Amino acid sequence: MGAAMRRIQAGNALSAFGLGFTVPYLYVYVAQVRDLGAGTAGAVLAVFAMAALVVLPFTGRVIDRRGPLPVLVGGAVLASVGALAMGLSWSVPTAVLSATLLGAGTAVMQPALATMIVWCSSPTTRTRAFATQFFLANLGLGVGGLIGGQLVDESRPGSFTLLFSIEAVMFLVLAGIALTVRLPRPAAFADVAAPQDSVAGGRGGGMRALLSHRAMLQLCVLGFVLFFACYGQFESGLAAYGTEAAGIDPSTLGIALAANTAVIVIAQFVVLRLVERRKRSRVIAAVGLIWALAWVIAGYAGLGHGGQMMATVAFISTYALFGLGEAMLSPTVAPLVADLAPASMVGQYNSAFALVKQLALAVGPAVGGPMGAALHGPYIVTFVLFSLGITALALRLGRQLTPVQDQPSLAPASRVVVRHQPETGKETEPETEPETEAALAPTR
Repeated sequence: MGAAMRRIQAGNALSAFGLGFTVPYLYVYVAQVRDLGAGTAGAVLAVFAMAALVVLPFTGRVIDRRGPLPVLVGGAVLASVGALAMGLSWSVPTAVLSATLLGAGTAVMQPALATMIVWCSSPTTRTRAFATQFFLANLGLGVGGLIGGQLVDESRPGSFTLLFSIEAVMFLVLAGIALTVRLPRPAAFADVAAPQDSVAGGRGGGMRALLSHRAMLQLCVLGFVLFFACYGQFESGLAAYGTEAAGIDPSTLGIALAANTAVIVIAQFVVLRLVERRKRSRVIAAVGLIWALAWVIAGYAGLGHGGQMMATVAFISTYALFGLGEAMLSPTVAPLVADLAPASMVGQYNSAFALVKQLALAVGPAVGGPMGAALHGPYIVTFVLFSLGITALALRLGRQLTPVQDQPSLAPASRVVVRHQPETGKETEPETEPETEAALAPTR
Protein backbone atom coordinates (compact mmCIF):
# COMPACT_ATOMS: atom_id res chain seq x y z
CA MET A 1 0.00 0.00 0.00
CA GLY A 2 1.54 3.28 -1.12
CA ALA A 3 1.72 6.50 0.88
CA ALA A 4 -1.26 8.06 -0.89
CA MET A 5 -3.44 5.02 -0.23
CA ARG A 6 -2.41 4.88 3.43
CA ARG A 7 -3.47 8.49 3.96
CA ILE A 8 -6.76 7.96 2.15
CA GLN A 9 -7.54 4.91 4.29
CA ALA A 10 -6.56 6.72 7.50
CA GLY A 11 -8.83 9.65 6.67
CA ASN A 12 -11.66 7.27 5.82
CA ALA A 13 -11.30 5.49 9.17
CA LEU A 14 -11.25 8.74 11.16
CA SER A 15 -14.35 10.11 9.43
CA ALA A 16 -16.17 6.83 10.10
CA PHE A 17 -15.07 7.11 13.73
CA GLY A 18 -16.71 10.55 13.87
CA LEU A 19 -19.92 9.27 12.28
CA GLY A 20 -20.07 6.47 14.82
CA PHE A 21 -20.32 9.07 17.58
CA THR A 22 -23.64 10.45 16.34
CA VAL A 23 -25.47 8.12 13.93
CA PRO A 24 -26.95 5.81 16.61
CA TYR A 25 -28.19 8.77 18.65
CA LEU A 26 -29.53 11.19 16.03
CA TYR A 27 -33.19 10.22 16.48
CA VAL A 28 -33.02 10.38 20.29
CA TYR A 29 -31.17 13.71 20.15
CA VAL A 30 -33.75 15.45 17.96
CA ALA A 31 -36.89 13.86 19.41
CA GLN A 32 -36.07 13.79 23.13
CA VAL A 33 -33.00 15.79 24.01
CA ARG A 34 -34.02 18.85 21.98
CA ASP A 35 -37.69 17.97 22.60
CA LEU A 36 -38.67 18.54 18.95
CA GLY A 37 -40.85 15.44 18.75
CA ALA A 38 -40.83 12.15 16.88
CA GLY A 39 -42.24 13.78 13.74
CA THR A 40 -39.37 16.21 13.50
CA ALA A 41 -36.85 13.44 14.16
CA GLY A 42 -38.34 11.41 11.32
CA ALA A 43 -38.24 14.46 9.05
CA VAL A 44 -34.59 15.06 9.93
CA LEU A 45 -33.68 11.46 9.03
CA ALA A 46 -35.67 11.75 5.79
CA VAL A 47 -33.97 15.05 4.86
CA PHE A 48 -30.59 13.47 5.57
CA ALA A 49 -31.35 10.79 2.96
CA MET A 50 -33.04 13.13 0.48
CA ALA A 51 -30.07 15.50 0.46
CA ALA A 52 -27.93 12.63 -0.82
CA LEU A 53 -30.43 11.86 -3.57
CA VAL A 54 -30.32 15.51 -4.71
CA VAL A 55 -26.54 15.97 -4.87
CA LEU A 56 -25.33 12.58 -6.11
CA PRO A 57 -26.62 12.93 -9.71
CA PHE A 58 -24.29 15.92 -10.17
CA THR A 59 -21.33 14.68 -8.12
CA GLY A 60 -19.90 12.21 -10.61
CA ARG A 61 -19.52 14.70 -13.46
CA VAL A 62 -17.75 17.16 -11.15
CA ILE A 63 -15.36 14.42 -10.00
CA ASP A 64 -14.55 13.46 -13.58
CA ARG A 65 -13.95 17.07 -14.61
CA ARG A 66 -12.18 18.43 -11.53
CA GLY A 67 -10.85 15.30 -9.87
CA PRO A 68 -12.00 13.61 -6.64
CA LEU A 69 -9.80 15.61 -4.24
CA PRO A 70 -11.64 18.98 -4.33
CA VAL A 71 -14.98 17.16 -4.12
CA LEU A 72 -13.85 15.19 -1.09
CA VAL A 73 -12.50 18.27 0.68
CA GLY A 74 -15.62 20.30 -0.13
CA GLY A 75 -17.89 17.49 1.06
CA ALA A 76 -15.93 17.06 4.28
CA VAL A 77 -16.09 20.79 5.07
CA LEU A 78 -19.83 20.86 4.30
CA ALA A 79 -20.44 17.82 6.51
CA SER A 80 -18.37 19.40 9.30
CA VAL A 81 -20.50 22.55 9.23
CA GLY A 82 -23.66 20.43 9.24
CA ALA A 83 -22.48 18.33 12.19
CA LEU A 84 -21.54 21.36 14.28
CA ALA A 85 -24.82 23.08 13.43
CA MET A 86 -26.75 19.95 14.41
CA GLY A 87 -25.06 19.93 17.80
CA LEU A 88 -26.22 23.51 18.35
CA SER A 89 -29.74 23.11 16.90
CA TRP A 90 -32.64 24.20 19.09
CA SER A 91 -35.46 24.52 16.54
CA VAL A 92 -37.04 22.59 13.70
CA PRO A 93 -35.63 24.81 10.90
CA THR A 94 -32.05 24.62 12.20
CA ALA A 95 -32.26 20.85 12.69
CA VAL A 96 -33.58 20.32 9.16
CA LEU A 97 -30.98 22.67 7.63
CA SER A 98 -28.20 20.95 9.58
CA ALA A 99 -29.38 17.53 8.38
CA THR A 100 -29.39 18.83 4.80
CA LEU A 101 -25.78 20.00 5.02
CA LEU A 102 -24.65 16.85 6.81
CA GLY A 103 -26.45 14.53 4.39
CA ALA A 104 -25.18 16.31 1.29
CA GLY A 105 -21.61 16.46 2.57
CA THR A 106 -21.36 12.79 3.55
CA ALA A 107 -23.05 11.73 0.30
CA VAL A 108 -20.53 13.37 -2.05
CA MET A 109 -17.64 12.04 0.02
CA GLN A 110 -18.50 8.42 -0.87
CA PRO A 111 -17.86 8.49 -4.64
CA ALA A 112 -14.95 10.88 -4.19
CA LEU A 113 -13.21 8.47 -1.80
CA ALA A 114 -13.99 5.54 -4.10
CA THR A 115 -12.49 7.37 -7.08
CA MET A 116 -9.36 8.25 -5.12
CA ILE A 117 -8.93 4.57 -4.25
CA VAL A 118 -9.34 3.68 -7.93
CA TRP A 119 -6.71 6.23 -8.95
CA CYS A 120 -4.25 4.89 -6.35
CA SER A 121 -4.72 1.21 -7.20
CA SER A 122 -4.55 -1.21 -10.10
CA PRO A 123 -7.15 -3.87 -10.96
CA THR A 124 -5.10 -6.50 -9.12
CA THR A 125 -4.70 -4.42 -5.92
CA ARG A 126 -8.16 -2.80 -6.00
CA THR A 127 -9.91 -5.75 -4.37
CA ARG A 128 -7.76 -5.55 -1.26
CA ALA A 129 -7.94 -1.74 -1.19
CA PHE A 130 -11.74 -1.68 -1.06
CA ALA A 131 -11.80 -4.49 1.49
CA THR A 132 -9.48 -2.44 3.69
CA GLN A 133 -11.70 0.62 3.29
CA PHE A 134 -14.78 -1.34 4.39
CA PHE A 135 -12.92 -2.92 7.31
CA LEU A 136 -11.63 0.42 8.59
CA ALA A 137 -15.00 2.13 8.11
CA ASN A 138 -16.80 -0.51 10.18
CA LEU A 139 -14.07 -0.51 12.79
CA GLY A 140 -14.31 3.28 13.03
CA LEU A 141 -18.10 3.21 13.27
CA GLY A 142 -18.00 0.52 15.94
CA VAL A 143 -15.36 2.19 18.10
CA GLY A 144 -16.99 5.59 17.67
CA GLY A 145 -20.39 4.25 18.67
CA LEU A 146 -18.91 2.49 21.68
CA ILE A 147 -17.10 5.59 22.95
CA GLY A 148 -20.03 7.85 22.09
CA GLY A 149 -22.32 5.65 24.16
CA GLN A 150 -20.11 6.23 27.20
CA LEU A 151 -20.14 10.01 26.75
CA VAL A 152 -23.80 10.60 25.94
CA ASP A 153 -26.31 11.55 28.62
CA GLU A 154 -29.91 12.34 27.68
CA SER A 155 -30.23 14.67 30.67
CA ARG A 156 -27.31 16.80 29.46
CA PRO A 157 -27.75 18.32 25.97
CA GLY A 158 -24.14 19.47 26.18
CA SER A 159 -22.98 15.85 25.96
CA PHE A 160 -24.63 15.60 22.52
CA THR A 161 -23.09 18.90 21.47
CA LEU A 162 -19.73 17.37 22.37
CA LEU A 163 -20.45 14.31 20.20
CA PHE A 164 -21.41 16.41 17.18
CA SER A 165 -18.37 18.64 17.71
CA ILE A 166 -16.10 15.60 17.68
CA GLU A 167 -17.76 14.46 14.47
CA ALA A 168 -17.22 17.90 12.92
CA VAL A 169 -13.53 17.81 13.86
CA MET A 170 -13.11 14.33 12.33
CA PHE A 171 -14.50 15.58 9.01
CA LEU A 172 -11.99 18.43 9.06
CA VAL A 173 -9.23 15.95 9.84
CA LEU A 174 -10.28 13.97 6.77
CA ALA A 175 -10.11 17.14 4.66
CA GLY A 176 -6.69 17.98 6.09
CA ILE A 177 -5.30 14.52 5.40
CA ALA A 178 -6.74 14.58 1.87
CA LEU A 179 -4.97 17.86 1.14
CA THR A 180 -1.62 16.24 1.97
CA VAL A 181 -2.15 13.46 -0.59
CA ARG A 182 -0.15 13.73 -3.81
CA LEU A 183 -2.92 12.07 -5.76
CA PRO A 184 -1.72 10.10 -8.79
CA ARG A 185 -3.46 11.12 -11.99
CA PRO A 186 -3.65 8.01 -14.16
CA ALA A 187 -2.25 8.51 -17.61
CA ALA A 188 -5.28 6.68 -18.97
CA PHE A 189 -7.52 9.38 -17.50
CA ALA A 190 -5.67 12.21 -19.22
CA ASP A 191 -5.29 10.37 -22.51
CA VAL A 192 -8.76 8.91 -22.76
CA ALA A 193 -10.90 11.63 -21.18
CA ALA A 194 -11.17 13.93 -24.16
CA PRO A 195 -11.82 11.28 -26.85
CA GLN A 196 -14.37 9.44 -24.72
CA ASP A 197 -16.12 12.63 -23.74
CA SER A 198 -16.39 13.66 -27.36
CA VAL A 199 -17.66 10.25 -28.38
CA ALA A 200 -20.10 10.22 -25.49
CA GLY A 201 -21.18 13.70 -26.38
CA GLY A 202 -21.99 12.59 -29.88
CA ARG A 203 -24.17 9.79 -28.55
CA GLY A 204 -25.79 11.60 -25.66
CA GLY A 205 -22.78 11.45 -23.34
CA GLY A 206 -22.58 11.21 -19.57
CA MET A 207 -25.56 9.49 -18.03
CA ARG A 208 -26.88 8.33 -21.39
CA ALA A 209 -23.65 6.46 -22.05
CA LEU A 210 -23.86 4.86 -18.61
CA LEU A 211 -27.49 3.85 -19.16
CA SER A 212 -26.52 2.13 -22.41
CA HIS A 213 -23.91 0.01 -20.61
CA ARG A 214 -25.72 -3.27 -20.06
CA ALA A 215 -23.34 -4.75 -17.50
CA MET A 216 -23.42 -1.57 -15.37
CA LEU A 217 -27.20 -1.44 -15.50
CA GLN A 218 -27.41 -5.04 -14.31
CA LEU A 219 -24.94 -4.27 -11.54
CA CYS A 220 -27.06 -1.29 -10.43
CA VAL A 221 -30.20 -3.47 -10.30
CA LEU A 222 -28.25 -6.05 -8.32
CA GLY A 223 -26.90 -3.34 -6.03
CA PHE A 224 -30.41 -2.02 -5.32
CA VAL A 225 -31.59 -5.49 -4.32
CA LEU A 226 -28.48 -6.02 -2.16
CA PHE A 227 -28.93 -2.81 -0.21
CA PHE A 228 -32.73 -3.12 -0.04
CA ALA A 229 -32.60 -6.67 1.34
CA CYS A 230 -29.86 -6.01 3.91
CA TYR A 231 -28.91 -2.49 4.94
CA GLY A 232 -32.42 -1.16 4.28
CA GLN A 233 -33.79 -3.56 6.93
CA PHE A 234 -31.24 -3.32 9.74
CA GLU A 235 -32.76 -0.49 11.74
CA SER A 236 -36.32 -0.66 10.39
CA GLY A 237 -38.04 -3.84 9.26
CA LEU A 238 -35.74 -6.36 10.88
CA ALA A 239 -35.66 -4.41 14.14
CA ALA A 240 -39.47 -4.12 14.12
CA TYR A 241 -39.82 -7.83 13.33
CA GLY A 242 -37.43 -8.79 16.12
CA THR A 243 -39.22 -6.80 18.80
CA GLU A 244 -42.78 -7.56 17.63
CA ALA A 245 -42.61 -11.15 16.36
CA ALA A 246 -39.65 -12.56 18.25
CA GLY A 247 -40.15 -10.57 21.45
CA ILE A 248 -36.55 -9.40 21.40
CA ASP A 249 -35.64 -6.86 24.07
CA PRO A 250 -34.69 -3.52 22.45
CA SER A 251 -31.28 -3.68 24.12
CA THR A 252 -30.61 -6.91 22.22
CA LEU A 253 -30.75 -4.94 18.97
CA GLY A 254 -27.52 -3.25 20.03
CA ILE A 255 -25.93 -6.63 20.70
CA ALA A 256 -27.06 -7.87 17.29
CA LEU A 257 -25.55 -4.84 15.54
CA ALA A 258 -22.36 -5.33 17.54
CA ALA A 259 -22.25 -8.96 16.39
CA ASN A 260 -22.65 -7.79 12.81
CA THR A 261 -19.72 -5.38 13.14
CA ALA A 262 -17.60 -7.94 14.99
CA VAL A 263 -18.02 -10.52 12.22
CA ILE A 264 -17.02 -7.94 9.60
CA VAL A 265 -13.93 -6.86 11.54
CA ILE A 266 -12.83 -10.39 12.41
CA ALA A 267 -13.65 -12.11 9.13
CA GLN A 268 -12.81 -9.43 6.54
CA PHE A 269 -9.26 -10.44 5.66
CA VAL A 270 -9.89 -14.16 6.16
CA VAL A 271 -12.75 -13.88 3.68
CA LEU A 272 -10.61 -11.75 1.37
CA ARG A 273 -8.10 -14.58 0.91
CA LEU A 274 -10.95 -16.88 -0.07
CA VAL A 275 -12.70 -14.59 -2.54
CA GLU A 276 -9.98 -12.54 -4.26
CA ARG A 277 -9.02 -15.40 -6.58
CA ARG A 278 -12.60 -16.43 -7.34
CA LYS A 279 -15.17 -15.10 -9.77
CA ARG A 280 -16.87 -12.01 -8.42
CA SER A 281 -20.26 -13.02 -9.80
CA ARG A 282 -20.13 -16.33 -7.94
CA VAL A 283 -19.04 -14.67 -4.71
CA ILE A 284 -22.04 -12.33 -4.90
CA ALA A 285 -24.28 -15.30 -5.72
CA ALA A 286 -22.99 -17.06 -2.59
CA VAL A 287 -23.87 -13.96 -0.54
CA GLY A 288 -27.48 -14.31 -1.72
CA LEU A 289 -27.59 -17.87 -0.41
CA ILE A 290 -26.03 -16.86 2.92
CA TRP A 291 -28.55 -14.06 3.36
CA ALA A 292 -31.42 -16.38 2.44
CA LEU A 293 -30.25 -18.63 5.28
CA ALA A 294 -30.06 -15.57 7.56
CA TRP A 295 -33.70 -14.71 6.80
CA VAL A 296 -34.77 -18.32 7.43
CA ILE A 297 -33.07 -18.16 10.83
CA ALA A 298 -34.82 -14.84 11.50
CA GLY A 299 -38.08 -16.58 10.62
CA TYR A 300 -37.31 -19.25 13.20
CA ALA A 301 -36.63 -16.54 15.80
CA GLY A 302 -40.05 -14.96 15.31
CA LEU A 303 -42.24 -17.79 14.12
CA GLY A 304 -40.65 -20.81 15.78
CA HIS A 305 -41.33 -22.21 19.22
CA GLY A 306 -37.86 -22.67 20.62
CA GLY A 307 -38.18 -20.36 23.63
CA GLN A 308 -36.98 -16.84 24.24
CA MET A 309 -33.31 -17.76 24.60
CA MET A 310 -33.26 -19.64 21.30
CA ALA A 311 -35.10 -16.78 19.60
CA THR A 312 -32.52 -14.29 20.87
CA VAL A 313 -29.59 -16.45 19.73
CA ALA A 314 -31.22 -16.93 16.32
CA PHE A 315 -31.85 -13.21 15.92
CA ILE A 316 -28.25 -12.30 16.77
CA SER A 317 -27.06 -15.04 14.38
CA THR A 318 -29.09 -13.39 11.60
CA TYR A 319 -27.13 -10.16 11.99
CA ALA A 320 -23.86 -12.12 12.17
CA LEU A 321 -24.62 -13.88 8.87
CA PHE A 322 -25.43 -10.55 7.28
CA GLY A 323 -21.99 -9.38 8.41
CA LEU A 324 -20.33 -12.37 6.76
CA GLY A 325 -22.09 -11.50 3.49
CA GLU A 326 -21.03 -7.86 3.79
CA ALA A 327 -17.40 -8.94 4.26
CA MET A 328 -17.67 -10.92 1.02
CA LEU A 329 -19.22 -8.01 -0.88
CA SER A 330 -16.75 -5.29 0.11
CA PRO A 331 -13.85 -6.63 -2.03
CA THR A 332 -16.23 -7.54 -4.84
CA VAL A 333 -18.87 -4.96 -5.76
CA ALA A 334 -17.05 -1.61 -5.45
CA PRO A 335 -13.97 -2.77 -7.44
CA LEU A 336 -16.29 -4.14 -10.11
CA VAL A 337 -17.95 -0.74 -10.52
CA ALA A 338 -14.49 0.77 -11.05
CA ASP A 339 -13.44 -1.90 -13.54
CA LEU A 340 -16.60 -1.43 -15.60
CA ALA A 341 -16.12 2.34 -15.82
CA PRO A 342 -14.34 4.01 -18.75
CA ALA A 343 -11.32 5.96 -17.51
CA SER A 344 -13.03 9.33 -17.95
CA MET A 345 -16.26 8.30 -16.20
CA VAL A 346 -15.06 6.64 -12.98
CA GLY A 347 -16.62 9.39 -10.86
CA GLN A 348 -19.97 9.15 -12.66
CA TYR A 349 -20.08 5.37 -12.28
CA ASN A 350 -19.23 5.58 -8.57
CA SER A 351 -21.83 8.32 -8.05
CA ALA A 352 -24.50 6.36 -9.95
CA PHE A 353 -23.90 3.32 -7.77
CA ALA A 354 -23.95 5.47 -4.61
CA LEU A 355 -27.28 6.90 -5.79
CA VAL A 356 -28.69 3.39 -6.22
CA LYS A 357 -27.56 2.61 -2.68
CA GLN A 358 -29.28 5.70 -1.28
CA LEU A 359 -32.51 4.86 -3.12
CA ALA A 360 -32.47 1.36 -1.63
CA LEU A 361 -31.82 2.76 1.85
CA ALA A 362 -34.77 5.13 1.41
CA VAL A 363 -37.22 2.55 0.02
CA GLY A 364 -36.10 -0.32 2.27
CA PRO A 365 -37.34 1.09 5.60
CA ALA A 366 -40.56 2.40 4.02
CA VAL A 367 -41.44 -1.09 2.76
CA GLY A 368 -39.84 -3.27 5.41
CA GLY A 369 -40.83 -1.30 8.51
CA PRO A 370 -44.62 -1.82 8.28
CA MET A 371 -44.21 -5.41 7.04
CA GLY A 372 -41.78 -6.34 9.80
CA ALA A 373 -44.07 -4.92 12.46
CA ALA A 374 -47.37 -6.45 11.29
CA LEU A 375 -46.94 -9.03 8.48
CA HIS A 376 -44.42 -11.34 10.06
CA GLY A 377 -44.72 -14.41 7.80
CA PRO A 378 -44.95 -12.49 4.51
CA TYR A 379 -42.04 -10.30 5.61
CA ILE A 380 -39.70 -13.27 6.00
CA VAL A 381 -40.87 -14.96 2.80
CA THR A 382 -40.44 -11.72 0.84
CA PHE A 383 -36.83 -11.24 1.87
CA VAL A 384 -35.89 -14.88 1.47
CA LEU A 385 -37.05 -14.48 -2.14
CA PHE A 386 -35.13 -11.20 -2.51
CA SER A 387 -31.98 -12.95 -1.27
CA LEU A 388 -32.42 -15.78 -3.76
CA GLY A 389 -32.97 -13.07 -6.37
CA ILE A 390 -29.49 -11.76 -5.54
CA THR A 391 -28.05 -15.14 -6.48
CA ALA A 392 -29.93 -15.24 -9.76
CA LEU A 393 -29.01 -11.65 -10.69
CA ALA A 394 -25.34 -12.22 -9.85
CA LEU A 395 -25.09 -15.30 -12.05
CA ARG A 396 -26.79 -13.42 -14.87
CA LEU A 397 -24.38 -10.49 -14.44
CA GLY A 398 -21.44 -12.88 -14.71
CA ARG A 399 -22.40 -13.63 -18.31
CA GLN A 400 -22.02 -9.90 -19.18
CA LEU A 401 -18.48 -9.59 -17.76
CA THR A 402 -15.16 -10.27 -19.43
CA PRO A 403 -13.06 -12.97 -17.73
CA VAL A 404 -10.72 -10.36 -16.20
CA GLN A 405 -13.59 -8.20 -14.95
CA ASP A 406 -15.15 -11.22 -13.26
CA GLN A 407 -11.85 -12.54 -11.93
CA PRO A 408 -8.98 -10.00 -11.97
CA SER A 409 -6.51 -12.60 -10.65
CA LEU A 410 -6.53 -14.23 -14.08
CA ALA A 411 -4.05 -11.61 -15.28
CA PRO A 412 -1.93 -10.73 -12.21
CA ALA A 413 1.26 -10.22 -14.16
CA SER A 414 -0.31 -8.31 -17.01
CA ARG A 415 -0.92 -4.60 -17.14
CA VAL A 416 -3.72 -5.09 -19.62
CA VAL A 417 -7.35 -4.78 -18.67
CA VAL A 418 -10.19 -5.33 -21.12
CA ARG A 419 -13.13 -3.00 -20.63
CA HIS A 420 -16.67 -2.99 -21.91
CA GLN A 421 -17.51 0.03 -24.01
CA PRO A 422 -20.63 1.48 -22.35
CA GLU A 423 -22.28 2.35 -25.64
CA THR A 424 -22.14 -1.19 -27.05
CA GLY A 425 -21.29 -3.56 -24.20
CA LYS A 426 -18.58 -5.02 -26.46
CA GLU A 427 -14.93 -5.51 -25.67
CA THR A 428 -12.55 -2.76 -26.77
CA GLU A 429 -8.86 -2.72 -27.40
CA PRO A 430 -6.90 -3.49 -24.22
CA GLU A 431 -5.82 -0.49 -22.24
CA THR A 432 -2.79 -0.29 -20.00
CA GLU A 433 -3.32 -0.08 -16.25
CA PRO A 434 -0.35 0.79 -14.00
CA GLU A 435 0.34 -1.78 -11.33
CA THR A 436 1.62 0.43 -8.57
CA GLU A 437 1.36 3.89 -7.15
CA ALA A 438 4.85 4.55 -8.46
CA ALA A 439 3.64 3.93 -12.00
CA LEU A 440 0.85 6.44 -11.48
CA ALA A 441 2.67 9.08 -9.53
CA PRO A 442 3.39 12.45 -11.08
CA THR A 443 6.85 13.96 -11.13
CA ARG A 444 7.59 15.27 -7.65
